[in-house]
Amino acid sequence: MTIFITDQTIDPVTFAREAEDRGFSSVWVPEHTHIPTSRRTPAPMGEPIAEEYKRTLDPFVVLAMMAAVTERVRLGTGILLPAERDPIVTAKEVATLDHCSGGRVQLGIGYGWNIEELEDHGGSKATRRAVVRERILAMQALWGDEEAEFRGEHVTLSPSWAWPKPHQTVRGRSGVPVLIGGAAGPLLFRHIAEFGDGWIPVGGAGVADAMADLRRAAEDVGRDPGELSVVPFGTLPTVEKLDYYAGLGITETVLRVPSAGRDEVLRVLDDHARLLPNR
Repeated sequence: MTIFITDQTIDPVTFAREAEDRGFSSVWVPEHTHIPTSRRTPAPMGEPIAEEYKRTLDPFVVLAMMAAVTERVRLGTGILLPAERDPIVTAKEVATLDHCSGGRVQLGIGYGWNIEELEDHGGSKATRRAVVRERILAMQALWGDEEAEFRGEHVTLSPSWAWPKPHQTVRGRSGVPVLIGGAAGPLLFRHIAEFGDGWIPVGGAGVADAMADLRRAAEDVGRDPGELSVVPFGTLPTVEKLDYYAGLGITETVLRVPSAGRDEVLRVLDDHARLLPNR
């Protein structure tokens, strides 16, 4: 389940408990630190921009609240914006959440569509992809190495100690799964093959054809394509759509829940729960 939780919606504790009680495998929340009013960059989902984008709660505060009241459901960012974040602080937040939750974190990340928002954080459209790459690589060093170090064009990390390490092991060392969101393309798939653990496509159009390109990108760098998951995101589900994804070998699909109050959200959770395999 993914939801824009805001100051006007169902609260995080209730949502997480209700999702887990119904048997869902994961809950995901997005990130926007702020929305500049200029609207120079039009929202890809259409203008006027929806109210929930202006009111999004901090993802790590929300996920920590969810972790404290659940036992099984996995906790995801969908998506986090590393180009707008300090990588050392973010690595600490992720590692702490994974440690305290018993290894339940999935880090969905993206490059960011709102250029004014990015610029307010000192970034630029021209460098955002390179910045995200280096910040994630530096974070993975902090998670996985006893003495972490990174030197790049955009990130410099002197030899450093950093604990806690994440509870999970990813590709042979401490870490959390990193799934990258974005439209299919060579650069995205090169990044996934280099430092990612999967792809988050928004919507299902073209996923089948793109999965072959993702497999080739993994093979080009000597990775087993079977290591990479594909998680369609923000899906409005039907039985036929979910069966189609399953036929492609997709094992997790993140369904959309409206940014709304408790009663409306619980009605949608009940509708979605009817599609669970054990129902």
